[in-house]
Amino acid sequence: MQEAVVVLISIVKASWSVLLDAAPFVLIGFFVAGLVKAFLPENFVATHLGGGIGSIFKASAIGVPIPLCSCGVIPAAAGLKKQGAGKGAVASFLVSTPETGIDSIAVTYALLDPVITIFRPVAAILTAIATGIAVSFSEKYGAKEALEPAVVQKASSCSCGCSHSKKPKPGVADKFRSGMSFAFGELLGDVGGWLLVGVLLAGLISVFVSPELLERYVSNEFLSMAMMLAISVPLYVCATSSTPIVAALALKGISPGAALVFLLVGPATNAASLPVISKLLGKRATVVYLVVIVLMSFLAGMLINALYGYLGLDIKNWVRAGAHEEGGVIAVTSAIVLTALVLKASLSARFGRNGHQH
Repeated sequence: MQEAVVVLISIVKASWSVLLDAAPFVLIGFFVAGLVKAFLPENFVATHLGGGIGSIFKASAIGVPIPLCSCGVIPAAAGLKKQGAGKGAVASFLVSTPETGIDSIAVTYALLDPVITIFRPVAAILTAIATGIAVSFSEKYGAKEALEPAVVQKASSCSCGCSHSKKPKPGVADKFRSGMSFAFGELLGDVGGWLLVGVLLAGLISVFVSPELLERYVSNEFLSMAMMLAISVPLYVCATSSTPIVAALALKGISPGAALVFLLVGPATNAASLPVISKLLGKRATVVYLVVIVLMSFLAGMLINALYGYLGLDIKNWVRAGAHEEGGVIAVTSAIVLTALVLKASLSARFGRNGHQH
């Protein structure tokens, strides 16, 4: 019994340490996400994704900063397709939006290092472009599949409470309040819980996974990336919550390439969303969608391993340096505020759905 208590305390301490590192950057990330939501025109996305190769490039770039929640990606993509966007642009948007975001970029900088912080969104954009082009190419040689009404209907009733309805044009102050309400309400309620789960998993990894275990099973560069692929394809994990998990694995000695594979594939694919994407894009396009994501992520992992070797950098040292910094007043306050906001947003999302309609 006493040993169990000691282990539990160790897990809590390790998780709290990760949260101290991440919390200030997470709050900044959500604040910026609120600004994007407030001041980006509502019809901006649909206007620029009509079709062609250009729309694929635009979709991949637009999806990176847009603060759409994980369940909001599908309805947004369904809406784009219904309004005439090509399958390539829709696929590109589906990849770039969940693979990275302003909040996850901030957390990546907090917990990992500047190299992977820059490389991650770049790899996400390139993966999105490649996926969109491949899906668009496959569409020319496959039967034209119409979007099933059930998909649009299901997508339009996003369970997280995302609102896509048109409203009267508000002023700057109203836009700011609306953006902050979205960022620290709906968006935080949707991804905040997963972030805390990721922090807890990071604590568990820190306590239970030994460097010797990883060295034994994932010391091979290609084997470690293959293992991350096998784990991340069916697993549901958002971009923000995947980062502390990877940070804990990096401390144990996992390669930067394997870490990047998990960061890219985990948020973009999961067993729950693939059936809906299949109805949205068609079976042929969905197979292409999944294959290209896997191949591009594996290639990105090989490239970043080569880059770290060329620069003489070690991601493990960067993560360890961050993990040993003492949590100051700002870090502790941010961790407490973030935890409180996540709990508040989660409770509001759960009980608010029964209390009012969006």
